[in-house]
Amino acid sequence: MKRKLAAVAVISATALLSGVVQASAAQAGPAPVPPGQAADQQAAAIALAGGQSGPLAGALALGGQEKLVAKDAVVDQDGTRHLRFERTYAGLPVLGGDLVVHESAGGSVKSVDKAVTAQLSLSSLTPQIPADKAAAQATGAVQATVGVAADKDESPLSAVHQTGKAELVVWASDGNPRLAYRTTVEGVRADGTPSSQLLVTDAASGEVLSTHEQVQTAAGTGKGVFVGTVPLTTTQSGSSYTLKDATRGGQSTVTMKNRTSGSGTLYSKSSNTWGTGSVSSGESAAVDAQFGAAATWDFYKNTFGRNGIKNNGVGATSRVHYGSNYVNAFWNDSCFCMSYGDGSGNTHPLTEIDVAGHEMSHGVTSATANLNYSGESGGLNEATSDIFGTMVEFSANLPSNPPNYWIGELIDLNGDGTPLRYMDKPSKDGGSADSWYSGVGNLDVHYSSGVANHFFYLLSEGSGAKSINGFSYNSPTSNGSTLSGIGRDKAAQIWYRALTVYFTSTTNYAGARTGTLKAAADLYGATSAEYKAVAAAWSGVNVN
Repeated sequence: MKRKLAAVAVISATALLSGVVQASAAQAGPAPVPPGQAADQQAAAIALAGGQSGPLAGALALGGQEKLVAKDAVVDQDGTRHLRFERTYAGLPVLGGDLVVHESAGGSVKSVDKAVTAQLSLSSLTPQIPADKAAAQATGAVQATVGVAADKDESPLSAVHQTGKAELVVWASDGNPRLAYRTTVEGVRADGTPSSQLLVTDAASGEVLSTHEQVQTAAGTGKGVFVGTVPLTTTQSGSSYTLKDATRGGQSTVTMKNRTSGSGTLYSKSSNTWGTGSVSSGESAAVDAQFGAAATWDFYKNTFGRNGIKNNGVGATSRVHYGSNYVNAFWNDSCFCMSYGDGSGNTHPLTEIDVAGHEMSHGVTSATANLNYSGESGGLNEATSDIFGTMVEFSANLPSNPPNYWIGELIDLNGDGTPLRYMDKPSKDGGSADSWYSGVGNLDVHYSSGVANHFFYLLSEGSGAKSINGFSYNSPTSNGSTLSGIGRDKAAQIWYRALTVYFTSTTNYAGARTGTLKAAADLYGATSAEYKAVAAAWSGVNVN
């Protein structure tokens, strides 16, 4: 749909924002921007989107009870704008109501990507089940799984409790809008991983419509310090140094001292030399974490001009020595923090660099497309973290951890030296899908991610047997085609633009194909070799 919007403050806002929020990746990478300035630019971009929410709602023919709430904005160098909104209906959050409006520099709507296309029209806003009963039903649904893992990659829950009240929402993610409740139920899994499950239940029947685990993990064990001898940016105050990096949004590393609650203790000492390379020194894991956070920040900054996970110049906290004998690591949006266990016997910290890049990339996805963590969108969520975790590893290029297309190859979860996942042929892990089929969304998201991981490898490197950086690969295609890659740097630019500009919460593999083709056309042209390579790589994993 193309329609000229009502007059808004476009000219002045565009002048302020043009070419600074997220410049088109087809151009040379943007120069580093001071964190404070980047935060101001991001706030101005979202303010621009917010200022257009009313006129846009009218232009998109939304109902009288619907309102748009600005979440994010991307402004290309030519002034084209991509405004990301969430939606409310009669003041209630609409789950599945998110959309991205693509505008010309002049303010006309070029196209819209919606999470769902269904019209919102509810016959009543009065729930048939009271909030306290809905909360009890949601808690009961989770309690019914106590001692039972949701899938074979998760540890079973050992305790659950409701957090806060059940919130009335509109559920639209399945294309059948209805009144519902959203309830958070928290607990602890048997392996010590915190669980925060977001349940959506029908406000008329109590039926569970959706469950979403908000604590996203990558299970594994480590065998020592992974990053070797590396530079660290710290903060000096008088004669004391701390693991706090003012040049990267104040991100810091704290020790949990094998506890699972509290904010931890910031590392501080009188010298600026940290760790010994041995796990017997608690600082060694902290060096891994501090460097991993810096490497992730630098990758997003230098590659995409993104200033931190939320693109607001604010750094995250890394928490090491989380729990006791805790064989896991996880990202949690609620504390904006990354947590690492010490593994079996508290002697195997899980601080490998692609684990850091993977987990913190979950935060980037949350701040942008917010892909639902279930079904095909959940696989895309996990694959996004695998893709960018791998790119962080390549960006860091550590001699002690040579970069490759395998995930968690050093933490030896399987006990035989094999990686957690393989991007060149995902099925080598025994569970992941090499290509798309109609039931792939029923797999655990760590396995359905294989389709996108395989796509990214094929797009980057092509098919067949080859050695890259000393590692041997042999990547097949589902249709028997022979593919040539465009390089991982271009492939990453295409995936990032699709994530931040075209993907929505409900994007599936067909939608990912469409989004990445649009991104390739934006960056390199609709007749370019890169565009054709994207189409061919998707065909190579049976997404046509």
